[in-house]
Amino acid sequence: MALDDREGVWKRARGKGRHTPKGRQVEDQPWDEVRALLGNRPRRRDLLIEFLHLIQDEYGHLSAEHLRALAEEMRIGQAEIYEVATFYAHFDVVREGDVPPPALTIRVCDSLSCELAGAEQLKAALEDGLDPSQVRVLRAPCMGRCDTAPVLEIGHNHIDHATPEKVQTAILLDDTHAHVPDYETFETYSAGGGYEKLAELRENGDFEAVQDEILGSGLRGLGGAGFPSGRKWGFVRAEPGPRYLAVNGDEGEPGTFKDRYYLERTPHIFLEGMLIAAWAVEADTCFIYMRDEYPAVLKILAREIAKLEEAGIVAPGYIDLRRGAGAYICGEESAMIESIEGKRGIPRHRPPFVAQVGIFNRPTLVNNIETLYWVCRVMREGGEILSSVEKNGRKGLRSYSVSGRVKNPGVHLLPAGSTMTDIIEAAGGMLDGHTFKAYQPGGPSAGILPATMADIPMDFDVLQEYGTFIGSAAIVVLSDHDRARDAALNMLRFFEDESCGQCTPCRVGCEKAVKLMQEDAWDQDLLGDLCQIMGDASICGLGQAASNPIKLMMQHFGDEISGDAQ
Repeated sequence: MALDDREGVWKRARGKGRHTPKGRQVEDQPWDEVRALLGNRPRRRDLLIEFLHLIQDEYGHLSAEHLRALAEEMRIGQAEIYEVATFYAHFDVVREGDVPPPALTIRVCDSLSCELAGAEQLKAALEDGLDPSQVRVLRAPCMGRCDTAPVLEIGHNHIDHATPEKVQTAILLDDTHAHVPDYETFETYSAGGGYEKLAELRENGDFEAVQDEILGSGLRGLGGAGFPSGRKWGFVRAEPGPRYLAVNGDEGEPGTFKDRYYLERTPHIFLEGMLIAAWAVEADTCFIYMRDEYPAVLKILAREIAKLEEAGIVAPGYIDLRRGAGAYICGEESAMIESIEGKRGIPRHRPPFVAQVGIFNRPTLVNNIETLYWVCRVMREGGEILSSVEKNGRKGLRSYSVSGRVKNPGVHLLPAGSTMTDIIEAAGGMLDGHTFKAYQPGGPSAGILPATMADIPMDFDVLQEYGTFIGSAAIVVLSDHDRARDAALNMLRFFEDESCGQCTPCRVGCEKAVKLMQEDAWDQDLLGDLCQIMGDASICGLGQAASNPIKLMMQHFGDEISGDAQ
């Protein structure tokens, strides 16, 4: 009897065998759509977030079918892609059977400056006046436009001094795209001697001499840490290659907008400074991690980087522009590196430090936008541009982002030893009818200080003895029309939302703090214990500094938290 004629289980079975592999099946149409979006880009794991942006921009959300297709195309697990996509606020993941969000999203900034300017009332008016099936209104953290508060983003178009009427007009005109301001182009910059210093250094530059120039200028990291820039270069250069440079453009600290200010006006001063730093550490690639809240800046940089490639100043791909996706935690350098690698922005345990183990586990120099701006100016104009400026015993210049109850909010370049009295004067003084009451000296992480401390030099190493720091010099001015406790609560709500959740002291501590701070009278003993635990046990600076608004409130504004003040 032939084998095929024999009875067997394969002949008697009812045909219930599996026709497809286990798990969700990839569908042809979504797969074709994903392939078309990705084009000829390499299917590298570190480009996952860039690919998610492509899908989000094209379809307004991330469907389960597209995520499955992306997983197939990149040959990685769908669960991993889902994990990354749901970590970031600017991705809308739509599961099977769920209704996609409306085509248009409005994000209303609820940072301290915008709250002072009426953001809560603005959001309520928009929710009442717009069709929720057509337009989605969301709250959003700081958009880096505190000088024009209240601010919202409709699509990718930011509306300054926003009103419901301006929003209605934008909708009618379909004005939902980023507006690129006038700025100094490559042609103009190079005609004025731009990139000559870079060419000179590449031809016959001496690293030790450049390092001495940077150290002699007194330039320090201007993202908040304040570490001497030249010394950091030396640490990275001493490590075996290959090495990378990562630019931290995730300027997410509420109240900070200095980096956007420079990039929207003179991007090539920053770019040449970046390339000088890359030369100094012999970096194989420069990564620019730019926050998604700056769509105009992203357009400017993409346009001008292409011109650098065309001019032969950099090889194609040497500058790798990466787009954030709405996560404040990625301003922490190791979280930023995780995001550059296409992962969730979860801070790493240290040591090892990123100067030794950074992007792709290689030594990485991390610099802030403004730091590199000054690198270029120091190398072109000499270190005296900083070191010759002195006030109150402090040397150098600082870009103060000033907002709140002042007449002329904006970026004010002042001597590093300037006091709050000087800064308010530079900002045109207090608004009419407002008396100076308190201020945020360096973003929410720095907490709140009273007006009685207005004569302290606002610079590195000075404010530490007062339990705070200058950080990114994000200054918000409060008046007698405001309650400091409301400002502190705004700050803790921000930290509660933006905690990555990795460590319990930060994740749970911020949540508990918000609940306790909403009571008429604060339980100061309990809050004090909570602050101690958050500061001692949190992994990164977010959790460690989140308690500062609480501690400074209890120290300086006891009358507002006793339950007696109205």
